Amino acid sequence: MIKAESKGVDEKIMVEPEESKPKERTKEKTLKDLPGVGPATIEKLEIVGFTDLMSVAVATPGQIIEATGMGEATAKKLIAAARSSLQMGFESGVELLKKREAVLRIPTPSKELNALLGGGFETGAITECFGAYGSSKTQIAHQLAVSVQLPKNKGGIEGSAVYIDTENTFRPERIIQIADALGVDSKKALANIKVARAYNSDHQMLLAEKVEDLIKKEGANIKLVIVDSLTAHFRAEFIGRGTLAERQQKINKHMRTLANLACNHNVCVYVTNQVMAKPDQFFGDPTEAIGGHIVGHNSTFRIYLRKGKKDTRVAKLVDSPNLPNGEAAFNIDTSGVIDV
Repeated sequence: MIKAESKGVDEKIMVEPEESKPKERTKEKTLKDLPGVGPATIEKLEIVGFTDLMSVAVATPGQIIEATGMGEATAKKLIAAARSSLQMGFESGVELLKKREAVLRIPTPSKELNALLGGGFETGAITECFGAYGSSKTQIAHQLAVSVQLPKNKGGIEGSAVYIDTENTFRPERIIQIADALGVDSKKALANIKVARAYNSDHQMLLAEKVEDLIKKEGANIKLVIVDSLTAHFRAEFIGRGTLAERQQKINKHMRTLANLACNHNVCVYVTNQVMAKPDQFFGDPTEAIGGHIVGHNSTFRIYLRKGKKDTRVAKLVDSPNLPNGEAAFNIDTSGVIDV
């Protein structure tokens, strides 16, 4: 209560304390807040994966037209409205450094492999492993599917995994072996891995898009997405140079879906990739990954796996944005666990 004097008359003015004033809460905007967007349009957008403002803001007019059937001018206005509703400007390096602190790493039992990757396989990134058959690409996938579930006091991140199997390579028996070796309940380990068999490239792309539904709608704590292998279906379906452009466009779209998953939900995406031998190379290693520059540019980390001496495998870090290139040797014991 404040007492004020005016023209000889005492006036009592009641002042409400700051604590009692209701604080305005900033409500998160949704697709319903976009101007001119009705329930029918929202339903069409959500069916094809445009579930929030960010997904609309980063879409192209062609994608919106294909999803809703609206005109080009209307689609551009819709995208512009979504962008104006979000803070899509620049950030300082300090802010980005703070975001990097949220990055987690999934370790393996191999100290050498962990050191090569700066502590393990990063979340928020795509790690591609390519190599000839028998180079342990799939074994690393099985290992990560269990390691991601380990408690934090054992170096894990207590997450679950999604395994998109394109070549019928997932083996629950191997998961049980690895889980028993690491002291993890094998039944719980299997229950925390969601496996889907992809029968063609379109099915593979659809399964990758469905992962976001598992995270958003079902609340699954997905921290690892495995695609084994990335290019098998594309390689089988698109034959000859005449189909190369279409194949690369589809692979690019698939990789962008995986990249958005990694970035938006802090997920580690691990993809295995097939290789080919360059017949015109007479010196050096002729092995080259399938997918060309499209896969190479979209992968955050690229690892080349090959067989070493005796029963060892050699992992060579070919590309990384923040780690020096190097090599690490490891082997896989009879229990299926990767070790040095």
